[in-house]
Amino acid sequence: MTASESAAVGQALVDFALYGGFPEDELSSRHVRKEDFGPALEALAVAKSKLESEVRTINEETAPDVQSWVANAKTLEDDINRSRSLAHEIVRRSEAPEASGQTIREAEDTVDFLNREANYNQQVLGALTSIRHVNELLDQVEQARDDRRILESLHLLEKSWTALDQIPATKSRRIMRLLDMRAFELKSAVHDVFDHVWSSLVRVDIEKGELAIHETREEEQMSLSEAVIGLQAYKEVDQRMALLWHSVDAAIVGPRTNPENKTLPAIKTENHTLSIAGQADRSLPSLFSDLEQVMGYFSKRLPEELVRSLSNVMMPDLVPRIINLWLDPVIPVSLKDMEEFQEVISVVKTFCNALRKLDYSGFDELQDWVDGAPRVWLAKYRETALDSIRSQLAQGLGGAKQVERVETQQVSRSEGKELVSNGAALAGDDDDWGTAWGNDEQPDEDPSGSPARGNTEEDGADAWGWGEEDVMEENPKESTEALMIEPAEDDDAAAAWGWGDDDVTDDVHPEATSAKPTTSSHKPQTREMTLKETYNISSMPDPVLKRVSAILEDGASLVGSERHPVAAAAAGLFSLPTLILAMFRAVSPYYYALDPGGSGNMFLYNDATYLSERLSDLATDWKSRPDLAPRAVNMLRLDNDIKTLQSFAARAYATEMTTQRTVLRDLLGGTQNMLQQDFSDMTAVEAQVDSATTHVRSLANIWSQILSRSAWCQAVGGLADTVASKLVSDVMDMAGIGQDEAYTIASLISTITSLDNLFLPPGAENTEDAILTTAKYAANWLRLKLLSEVLQSNLNEVKYLWCEGDLSLHYTVEEVVDLIGLSFVDNARTREVVGTIRGMPRPRE
Repeated sequence: MTASESAAVGQALVDFALYGGFPEDELSSRHVRKEDFGPALEALAVAKSKLESEVRTINEETAPDVQSWVANAKTLEDDINRSRSLAHEIVRRSEAPEASGQTIREAEDTVDFLNREANYNQQVLGALTSIRHVNELLDQVEQARDDRRILESLHLLEKSWTALDQIPATKSRRIMRLLDMRAFELKSAVHDVFDHVWSSLVRVDIEKGELAIHETREEEQMSLSEAVIGLQAYKEVDQRMALLWHSVDAAIVGPRTNPENKTLPAIKTENHTLSIAGQADRSLPSLFSDLEQVMGYFSKRLPEELVRSLSNVMMPDLVPRIINLWLDPVIPVSLKDMEEFQEVISVVKTFCNALRKLDYSGFDELQDWVDGAPRVWLAKYRETALDSIRSQLAQGLGGAKQVERVETQQVSRSEGKELVSNGAALAGDDDDWGTAWGNDEQPDEDPSGSPARGNTEEDGADAWGWGEEDVMEENPKESTEALMIEPAEDDDAAAAWGWGDDDVTDDVHPEATSAKPTTSSHKPQTREMTLKETYNISSMPDPVLKRVSAILEDGASLVGSERHPVAAAAAGLFSLPTLILAMFRAVSPYYYALDPGGSGNMFLYNDATYLSERLSDLATDWKSRPDLAPRAVNMLRLDNDIKTLQSFAARAYATEMTTQRTVLRDLLGGTQNMLQQDFSDMTAVEAQVDSATTHVRSLANIWSQILSRSAWCQAVGGLADTVASKLVSDVMDMAGIGQDEAYTIASLISTITSLDNLFLPPGAENTEDAILTTAKYAANWLRLKLLSEVLQSNLNEVKYLWCEGDLSLHYTVEEVVDLIGLSFVDNARTREVVGTIRGMPRPRE
């Protein structure tokens, strides 16, 4: 057999070993010799080597899988073996009734474990099934999105979210995160398609001022009604309606409702389009007609759910704009234009009814404006009135105006003579009164039958017919100024503006002390006397009075016309003067303080007094007017306001006096004793006294152009009293007074008492012959003059002043003893005089 034949034998063995193949008949029928086994073995060795190499390569490539399968197979084999063992053990134990309780419990535990394993496997199967179902739903969502079937996409998305929530697995699992992420991405993709569809159904062109709303479009499969479902699915109903309103407002409604625009466009509706075109007039009927078109268009073109949401966004923006920009400006500030206002109310009421029929909501504020027309009108009326007072005050005091105060009161004979000596003026055209005060010829007998008196000082009084037989009045009538002293007991308005008890000082209305009749132990002879005096007011009171009068007249008109559209505001009008006067009291101090002349408080005192007087006259006249309805007469309540104004005037006067007294005390050394220094150089003290007297004269000059004569005397007298009391106090506080110091102090007192020339009676040229009235208004004036006499007197003269003079009327015993101790050396004579003074504490009695 040849070598090739031997190789063929070897290949046949290899093929049989590897593939199970048999050789052909020719080869299989041959006789195999011993020599043929060598080549055959070599062929098998080569095949073996090749096969091992292939197995090694395959093993290397599939090693992980093989290991995994091996591990799984081993695990499975272990489980099988364990299950087989358990089964054998169970069979064994079941065949052995003598098994112990422990064995039974172990068997039960094993059964429970197997049940849990089976349940777990079932749960895994259910989870995998659910995951596959969700994935299939998401595939359908993606397909519906591509086909622009938005509603179907949303329904499928909703089903997929529901199915995703039902998967029995935690959200942290990777497969759950992947499914959730895919669902979210599909939702965003569907939303983008929905945006495009919505934009084709609802289109707003701001530049052109157009709005087009379509129920359906040929190129879109979703209708506007179906779009509501999409908005609800994405929870964007309110958001979309807010964007729609803002766009429509910018394109159409805003330009139409802005009264500041030079021209206002008209609104028209054509087919599916709402747009602006042309020019509209500025009347309210035209405005509300256009707005009604807008509301009707929305109600017709949008589904009900969207109209309701749009109303919630639109009305809070549109209604205040209509009220503030269109309705409030046309509210009349008087009763003259009330017919036009009635037409406005009718138009607004019609518009509200139209909104209600179209199922809009949120326009309650507009309905309240219609229903509360009297209240709205009263609020505008009140605002205008208060603003007018504020504006008037802001313009400044303006020019001064002279006014006259006339009063009638019962005065005694001595008071009449004093008024004549002070130059009192009689009121009216009564020639008898005027002649009585100025007639130099004396009648032989006065009207009462008494003989004429030869004393020139009594001539004026006798000419009036006052005599011993005159009828005596039981209760003399107090002046109207005297009433001003009493503050209102129930001053709620003043308290509301922050006024408190700290405003009350010893300064009251100056007329109170000068005009009040003097009381005595016997009944004086009195007679009615009408006096007048003039004073200046600023430009403030007249506008206030005119405004109050106009308000009351309007209130009376409303009371007399019950069918008037704002008749219900009558009561509010009658309460408005109280607010106006409260405004005046609250704001006026600031503006009066800006007066460049520094006399604002005195002008404020005069103005408040003038206001109270005129209001009192108005209240009196009001009650006697026959043209007013009884209800209108009873609704006027100014009494508390008048009392509050009187109290307010007193505070203004007191504030000014307190300020000026403080200034004077500061000029005279403040809280320090200005005399506690070296008397060899009194230049500084003299300068202080000169400054104080100059300041008093300056204020006297300024106030003479403002105050009435009686008020001026009281105010300037108060300032003079401040200077006098400061110097007297400083002298009494000195440690000792030498002769030179005494004459120096007397010189200072002389400088101060030169203020007497401010109180000269009319016609007097100097203080020597005139009857001075300074002491009447300055309580310490005579104390100051007597102090000068004491400092320049010896002991006998001091004793005489106490026993025979007026010193005891103005100084106490201890004060005179202290002055003697300051001025005289302590000796027997000094002690004798002091003893005499102490023994006669009231020598004039």
